[in-house]
Amino acid sequence: MSSDFETYEQDFGTLTAEVTSRIGKIPKLAGDEKKQMVVGVEKQLEESRELLEQMDLEVREIPVQSRGMYNNRLKSYKQELEKLEKDFKRSRIAYSDEVRNELLGDDGNSSESQLIKLREERAHLLDNTERLERSSRRLEAGYQIAVETEQVGQEILENLHHDREKIQRSRDRLRETDANLGKSSRILTGMMRR
Repeated sequence: MSSDFETYEQDFGTLTAEVTSRIGKIPKLAGDEKKQMVVGVEKQLEESRELLEQMDLEVREIPVQSRGMYNNRLKSYKQELEKLEKDFKRSRIAYSDEVRNELLGDDGNSSESQLIKLREERAHLLDNTERLERSSRRLEAGYQIAVETEQVGQEILENLHHDREKIQRSRDRLRETDANLGKSSRILTGMMRR
């Protein structure tokens, strides 16, 4: 199981290194080449998310004693992916500014107040997006805790069931012993009378 996790780790490392390199190139490109680069990075980020999901599934299969180390590694990879996604958003904003300017034929006629307003709206949207992402991460963490709690509860119930069976067997043995003692007592009483 841990070998699968390590394979996913290697794939994730290779993929994120390539994404980092491509994100740095986006602002320097133009036209179709830039569009293709953006689409390619989006696909790679999606692949990275899928790899993290696979790693998460692998971690759940690892025994509880060893799970902590793998959880920490997975957490750092998730943070790395979040940073990459933010960097990608920033590079896309620069890209969308250029596209807007091309479409509008920005010749200096747009007023300064409109540009300021657009930037404020964009900043507001980015803040809202980040809040949503943080909420999603919290929900995901809560879900993972609930799953782990359910597993622990299941183990406790199984242990209680086994303990109940042991107690039941002990009670049955005690009754048998009590019955045997009763018989022995009657036999001894009968022997004493003779």
